[in-house]
Amino acid sequence: MSLNVIDLIKGQLGPALVSQAASQFGESESGISKAIGGLLPAVVGGLANNADKPGVVDAITQASSSGILGNLLGGSSSSPVISNLLSSIFGDKVGALVNSIASFSGVSNTSAGSLLNLVTGATVGTIGKYAADNNLGASGISSLLHDQKGIVSSLLPAGLSLASFGLGAENWFGQAKETVSSVTSTAKDNIAESVATARENVSEGAREVRERFENNNNNNQGGGSIWKWLLPLLLLIAAAYFLWKQCEKKQTTTTTTTTSDSAATNTATDTAATTGTATPAPATAKTDEDIDLNGVMLKGYKGGMEDQMITFLKSGNYKNAADDAALKDKWYDFDHVNFKMGSATELEAGSQGQLDNLVAILKAFPDAKIKIGGYTDKTGNEANNVKLSKARAEYIKAALVKAGVGAQVLEAEGYGSKFAKVDATASDAERAADRKMAVRFAK
Repeated sequence: MSLNVIDLIKGQLGPALVSQAASQFGESESGISKAIGGLLPAVVGGLANNADKPGVVDAITQASSSGILGNLLGGSSSSPVISNLLSSIFGDKVGALVNSIASFSGVSNTSAGSLLNLVTGATVGTIGKYAADNNLGASGISSLLHDQKGIVSSLLPAGLSLASFGLGAENWFGQAKETVSSVTSTAKDNIAESVATARENVSEGAREVRERFENNNNNNQGGGSIWKWLLPLLLLIAAAYFLWKQCEKKQTTTTTTTTSDSAATNTATDTAATTGTATPAPATAKTDEDIDLNGVMLKGYKGGMEDQMITFLKSGNYKNAADDAALKDKWYDFDHVNFKMGSATELEAGSQGQLDNLVAILKAFPDAKIKIGGYTDKTGNEANNVKLSKARAEYIKAALVKAGVGAQVLEAEGYGSKFAKVDATASDAERAADRKMAVRFAK
């Protein structure tokens, strides 16, 4: 399943950058965050729609070594590479995109234009770095971008659509529409053919009964048994009813299957974007939303780590907890923080944003104390698993210390596979649920 590059890019657009951008542009942090939330899927979609253009691939390739990720607020706005790239992917629709984002987020058109450059710089820089780290050539980059087409429209915030940017969906996803149209047309043709066949069979049966009835009258002149013509008529009626129900059943089945397959395809794509594992498609896909931290909007899942922690702290339950024993059973799993396989010092791209969110929560509630926990699956040597999970927990603690909230981190512990639930013989995708980092409140 395909990688969701938007998750990678969000690591470059965390609360720290939002705060800096708000200060530099003279806008509210919530407005900046809202604008970025709308621009990111639009920019990724624009790149995906132009993935075969050499200029687009070249810009992404060059971005990995341009240093643009280290100077998003300054370098992106003045970079001719960014402005040329935007013209290439959006053409004369750049103005419509900026206007729509400004209206949607409440920031000025000037700020929306600067944020468009910033998000584009973060996007090409992140994809370029990923391509370089994974040895992707031009064809690999194009393929990666093509894979994003199925998810970008579903990640647009409520109130925004491709049409609101002046970007007709038929131009972006025309092939998908043609496929749906073809499937629908085929289903209609099959249903119509079945109904026509059933009608023809009923009509033929009726003609045969009529002929038999007329022959029976001619041969028996009213003296023959009534069952000679009544029994075939009853059988014909039963057959006609059966055929009619079969047609209805086929129509219902065809319609349901077409809808279900379509939904499964879209959901599976969105899921792959989030988890990166080949799991069955769930009913809905998780997408980041605005999580209110005392007026500051953090990007996170509704019901995810940030949302749960903030709700708990605001409820007063932490303050009222008598001791650590009252808190030790409730852990909050990180939704986005993941380490590279076998490493305790390298985070997967997209992880930093949630660490920044945790820092913001701790700063907003300076009396709160936490404990970090690391976990592995059941495979491998347990002593090594404990060592690895401990090192990862210590790494996160060190990152929080560096961010200025170290006094609120009481402990970092590694539990190895002690609490793993998935059997070691299960697939890697299934065991991924046991490989995680978590945090709990402590006293």
